[in-house]
Amino acid sequence: MPTNTYHLLDSGNQQKLEQVGPYLLDRPCPQAVWPKRLPDSQWDRADAVYIRNNKGGGHWEYRSKLPEKWTIEHAGCRWIIKPTGFGHLGIFPEQADNWQWLERRIRASANGPFPTLNLFAYTGGSSMAMARGGAQVTHVDASRGVVGWARENADGSGCPGDSVRWIVDDAMKFCHRELRRENLYRGIVLDPPSFGRGPTGQFWKIEEDLLDLLQVCGKLTAAAGPALLLFSCHSPGFSPKVMDNLVRAVYADGSLEVGEMTIPETANKRVLPAGVYARWWRD
Repeated sequence: MPTNTYHLLDSGNQQKLEQVGPYLLDRPCPQAVWPKRLPDSQWDRADAVYIRNNKGGGHWEYRSKLPEKWTIEHAGCRWIIKPTGFGHLGIFPEQADNWQWLERRIRASANGPFPTLNLFAYTGGSSMAMARGGAQVTHVDASRGVVGWARENADGSGCPGDSVRWIVDDAMKFCHRELRRENLYRGIVLDPPSFGRGPTGQFWKIEEDLLDLLQVCGKLTAAAGPALLLFSCHSPGFSPKVMDNLVRAVYADGSLEVGEMTIPETANKRVLPAGVYARWWRD
């Protein structure tokens, strides 16, 4: 099994065991309510375990000395991995199919300029996929440090230097400004958090703000011709049918598919559900 990439080895008892490059990590996974398949002796080999507290945060317990960051290859890109204080690593393997879809659709559609917008863009997986497909990408995230992290990923993955425009801003404010400027897009990607704050304290709550953002996205992609939307979500309560209803309320024409994002376990045919997606396109 290659060691310089990502593998989901096992899941169960609300945990997941991951091989991330040379290191074995044990992280919480609330949806994994089934029993583990690997023996405890395998789980006990984890180099680090993330312990969640009852306030929504947590901390890492290290059994081995890990570097502050390391690099792996996954889904055609190079990723800088950094175990964060809130349990993330900087890579979301469940998005791999979505990245392939973005690259494929843009390659098929981009017979001219294909400007795209990646909102809540985090470490840049969708930005790199769209750039590989030939799009001109605007990458927007509220965290300056995370935008820098994404830029390092893109540079390490060989993305052309002028293919991505890097923006530190609140997603909602940026979209409303682009609409006033009449800057339109052929593609939009968003993976909004349940809660969040913009760089100057703007507050985001998905149940209250999402529909407004989707409506603005609909206006930003309203021009005739090929267009796409990738909307993914990890918030509790968002099922594929919820995603279908939300997107169809804004994007009435075109084609739409919805489903679950999953991560396959390496040693068997079981897959771990890890959020939902809606993919809309117009040819």
